[in-house]
Amino acid sequence: MYYIGIDIGGTNLKAGLVDESYQIVAVKKAPLRFTSMEQMGETLAGMALGLVEDSGVDRAQVASVGMGFPGPVDNRAGVVIKTVNIPIRSMPVSEMFRRRWDIPVYLGNDADCAALGEYYHYEDKDIESLILVTLGTGIGTGIILNGRIHTGINGCAGEGGHIVIVHGGEQCTCGRKGCWERYASANALIRQTMAAMDEHKDSQMWTLCGGDLSRVDGRTAFEAMRRGDAAAKGVVDQYLSYLADGLANFVNIFQPEVIALGGGVSHERDEDLLLPLQSLVLDQCFGREARRRPKIVKAKLGNDAGIIGAALLGLADGR
Repeated sequence: MYYIGIDIGGTNLKAGLVDESYQIVAVKKAPLRFTSMEQMGETLAGMALGLVEDSGVDRAQVASVGMGFPGPVDNRAGVVIKTVNIPIRSMPVSEMFRRRWDIPVYLGNDADCAALGEYYHYEDKDIESLILVTLGTGIGTGIILNGRIHTGINGCAGEGGHIVIVHGGEQCTCGRKGCWERYASANALIRQTMAAMDEHKDSQMWTLCGGDLSRVDGRTAFEAMRRGDAAAKGVVDQYLSYLADGLANFVNIFQPEVIALGGGVSHERDEDLLLPLQSLVLDQCFGREARRRPKIVKAKLGNDAGIIGAALLGLADGR
């Protein structure tokens, strides 16, 4: 059997046909264009049908279709509650989809879908819990407990970027102050790097970006640190401390078997990121004396995680 996963991004749609080994065997992409929710439903169904037709697979071989949206969903009702940066509110996606193709349809939040994809691809198939933390513009998190996505009572659980780690700190777009993503996202690291550069005009960080602040990225401080730059090391140490604060909160609440880090920052060398982070997190956690401790690892699937996880929503729902 096959499964279809559709990842709904802010500007593009990407659908994938996933086999029983949880691998993507065919992909279809399209720009996100619609003038009404009805048209959006038609687009999603047409995309899934087009993917099947292009791949030469019989419709009867497809077990289900799953979709990941950037916002909370009600999977039981088949409704997207609202989306971020896309004008969708209370959209009965499952009903709309099945007007063209009567097949089981499952809905999920995009970060939750990515976490589910990482869970199914984790090397130890006996684990029951995994938390995915994606470091990007903000911090996206997805929580897998007992092999299933933890959504809470209203589909809004797992917004880890908005736990507060600095009381009365920087203003966040969510309305709170001091949110974790204001201090530990990739964008936060870039802001922290630029602030340090402003204070240290002789820093290697200036050399790495050619004197152009617009070229500063999440790698700048790490690379300058490896060159022996003291200011850059200060940036990295402070950033890892912020990142560890939030991760320790997750560990103390859930004690997951695995925390997987995604996003560009996660590609840094283990000795510069994972190893110090593991130590920093462990120092703050209850149960650190126990034999079993959460592992902090790098996420594997990159941009494919959302598609694979969306495709497997039906499998997880049946666990």
